[in-house]
Amino acid sequence: MTVDPSAGAEATGMACRELVELVTDYLEDALSPAQRARFEAHLLECDDCPMYVDQLRTTVRLVGRLTEADVSPGGRDALLTHFRTWTRARGPR
Repeated sequence: MTVDPSAGAEATGMACRELVELVTDYLEDALSPAQRARFEAHLLECDDCPMYVDQLRTTVRLVGRLTEADVSPGGRDALLTHFRTWTRARGPR
């Protein structure tokens, strides 16, 4: 599924791109009440994002949950290197 990065932003003040960045915190119930309200308002008004969130819920349910102890030190280092490189490649937001 492709999410339009600017869809829904006019009505809710949240673009799809912001929702994608917050989805993990949403699923872990870690958003502030104000962020959660904006997130859920966007879900009500966007055609694509509810499907995206449902896909992530399904993925988490099927794959399970990893803890830091489940990842080998080499795997952890490889993941951190990848994410640091990916973040730099994206550039400023």
